[in-house]
Amino acid sequence: METNAILAWTLVSECPIPQDVNDILVPGETAVAAYKTFRDSAVFTNKRLIVRDAQGITGKKVEIYSLPYSSIYMWSSENGHGLFNFNSEIELWTKAGHIKVNLNKGLDVRRLDKLIAQAVLGSTASPAAGTAHAVSGNPPPLP
Repeated sequence: METNAILAWTLVSECPIPQDVNDILVPGETAVAAYKTFRDSAVFTNKRLIVRDAQGITGKKVEIYSLPYSSIYMWSSENGHGLFNFNSEIELWTKAGHIKVNLNKGLDVRRLDKLIAQAVLGSTASPAAGTAHAVSGNPPPLP
């Protein structure tokens, strides 16, 4: 299924969870993993993906994207493999549209795949590696 992503982020490397993310977490929500992006960070919690995007020349203007896992209809994961393709990716089909998350070489795509599966499907989920995962509810619109 080929569609253009409405949003795309690249995760560069794993990093400590930023302390200021605690200011926007709701009761019962915990940060699980954090990744450096080109200009800022992305935090995976047990309830959503939070991407902080510094903007402008100084980076003082900050936009925060919050994607609740409950809005995900389907996702796919692809591990980087081969001579010219080192990067992995996760694609999300959501109520907000199509989102692509690129992972630089060395980041564990299966860890994020499992985190998303646990959040969307429940903690007992064990998705098969390298497959697309459909979630009950309305499917994403076809291109």
